[in-house]
Amino acid sequence: MFNNQLPLIDLHRHLDGNIRAKTIWQLAEQNNIAQPENTFEAFLPHVQITDSEPNLLAFLKKLDWGVAVLSSLDDVVRIAFENVEDAFHANIDYAELRFSPYYMAKTHHLAIEGVIEAVIEGTRIGQSKFATKVNLIGILSRTFGVDACNKELNALLKYRDDLVALDLAGDEYNFPGQLFENHFNKARDAGLNITVHAGEAAGPESVWHAIEKLGAQRIGHGVACVKDQKLMDYMAKHNIAIESCLTSNYQTGTVTELVNHPVKTFLANNLLVCLNTDDPAVENIELGYEFHLAKQTLGLTEQHITQLQKNAIAMCFLSEQEKQALSSSKQGI
Repeated sequence: MFNNQLPLIDLHRHLDGNIRAKTIWQLAEQNNIAQPENTFEAFLPHVQITDSEPNLLAFLKKLDWGVAVLSSLDDVVRIAFENVEDAFHANIDYAELRFSPYYMAKTHHLAIEGVIEAVIEGTRIGQSKFATKVNLIGILSRTFGVDACNKELNALLKYRDDLVALDLAGDEYNFPGQLFENHFNKARDAGLNITVHAGEAAGPESVWHAIEKLGAQRIGHGVACVKDQKLMDYMAKHNIAIESCLTSNYQTGTVTELVNHPVKTFLANNLLVCLNTDDPAVENIELGYEFHLAKQTLGLTEQHITQLQKNAIAMCFLSEQEKQALSSSKQGI
């Protein structure tokens, strides 16, 4: 399925999109939060996607159930810990977990800084118990507007040393990157790496803007890049990477047929692209399944798979020494 001599890496994995369905159900009961169904089995379709949603916004609504039950910071610690545990059980060696503290805090009016501290604490405890290395990426959730993102950014910058990057996620179509240029100027000034969701709900122009104005070193999804040869050439030349998510792109309706997913074209154009899960609990998949799809549905070869894994090492927000250590540990060196 994948090359066992190379580390298994997930660079586009939403912590707040990977809250276990069972945990959502349990926290709802514990916190006296009403749910739309009387049984867990009936509740599952509310939090998991069974086929394809009509668009990105319909997909994102599935995530709302998970954050709606986070009524205390202890709840946040729990789901952060479980994210590390889930990555470990999926045989993932290294993951960059991204999260939007404003989104997680919003329903029950938690302190944004408190949510960030709870995520840091939960992932720290998780890494002390499970042999999966994790780093954190802070998200600005564009869906809530410029002012909310200012609050979110200010809180995240207080914990800059606990983060490896800043991301922009949410409603790409209605809240374009142009609204957030000042936010990303501040993030780059603070020394954060930059990854941006772009080319998912909007076209190549969104990716160009993310690169040229927001300073993106990696593009989340980037499906629309395939429509612009000049853009692909530019990204290949400047090592601007694509975090590709096969199942997610089908489930959001970004690609209508998985067999037509552009990841093979990206590889043919020498783009730095890797496979990722996005929101594994909502999608009901894990990273191994994405490699299965890549081989069985997209027809990728063993060489393609190996290249995707090597790309993930090159793309991750680690020092060269850390990348070498990650690779060496897998090879038993």
